[in-house]
Amino acid sequence: MRIIKLVALISGGGTNLQSIIDHINEGNLDAKIDLVISDREQAYGLVRARDAGIAGLVIRPGAYASKVEYEHALAKAVANYDPDLVILAGWMRILGRKFVQQFQGRLVNIHPSLLPNHKGLNTHQRVIDAGDKTHGATVHFVTAQLDDGPTIIQAQVTVDANDDAATLQQKVLHEEHKIYPKAIQWIAEGKVNFAHLIKTPAP
Repeated sequence: MRIIKLVALISGGGTNLQSIIDHINEGNLDAKIDLVISDREQAYGLVRARDAGIAGLVIRPGAYASKVEYEHALAKAVANYDPDLVILAGWMRILGRKFVQQFQGRLVNIHPSLLPNHKGLNTHQRVIDAGDKTHGATVHFVTAQLDDGPTIIQAQVTVDANDDAATLQQKVLHEEHKIYPKAIQWIAEGKVNFAHLIKTPAP
């Protein structure tokens, strides 16, 4: 089995990153994380990377005069490692069209909702406010449209009457930690790819 190369982009605690590291270490994921990039120096995910012997890099938006310059530096850092996949694992910045196009087909994200429902932020509270009975998470390929790329896998949870945003977050996160490694493994095995999932435009 071919071992695919990953670069991970994170902004925070990195629990999905840790799940992927654990699955690799347990022999359940045919992948290797070569680099973890964060836009925040204090992101705990960088500690997780260091503890796992993975190179970490901070690229701060404030160090650049514009988003274009920042994403150019980000793209250059990613491209230097020539990854098979770029995984967004709690990356809290919207990536520009040029960056997405450069890595399209190799760029994967996990979103805490059952897409296409509840794109964007604050999904757990919005699910409660909408009175939804189910919630969940989606792993998808990234396109230039926010949270709109082809779905790879979803996991569903039940919204109970006593749930609040915090309890829903924990329920969904538990499922995220299972489906993100599974989606990456499917890609590693050639069971799924962007070209097969992307919708064919209507004539």
